[in-house]
Parts: sequence; structure tokens; C-alpha cells
Amino acid sequence: MPDTIEKIDVRKIAPHKKHSTIFDTYDALEEGETFMIINDHDPKPLGYQMAAVHGEENFSWEYLEEGPDVWKVRIGKVEN
Repeated sequence: MPDTIEKIDVRKIAPHKKHSTIFDTYDALEEGETFMIINDHDPKPLGYQMAAVHGEENFSWEYLEEGPDVWKVRIGKVEN
């Protein structure tokens, strides 16, 4: 994994733009690339939404930090 990946601090994004910002970032990835989201709660519902939209086999989801105050998740586009 690359040492420097794009980080999106979701806590600083307006609520109505959070998911669209994350989905736009994912859509712009090349296969094998990743980015990190930083949030103030478990973003598990986002993972379910990504699975519904993109298919579970097409993205990776790795918790790097799991609360209680900060959650960090590395999201990637799987190579097919």
C-alpha cells in the first residue's frame, strides 16, 4: 500500500455532501488505488451503501482506527 494516500476528513464536510464526496472519490480511483476517510462515528452504513452500489467484490474496506472518537477507514478499488 502506498504511504501517501488521499485523506478525506468527513467531519469537515456538510452532511448532505458526505456520501457524494466519498463516492466521487471512489469513482475517480484507478483499480488498485485507495483513499482514507476520517469520521467521528463508525461509517459502517456507508460500507453497506457502497456494497449495494458497487458490489462487495469491487471495493476494499479496512478499518485503520475504530473509535471511540475517531474512525479511519481505507477504501480501495479492487483490481478485476
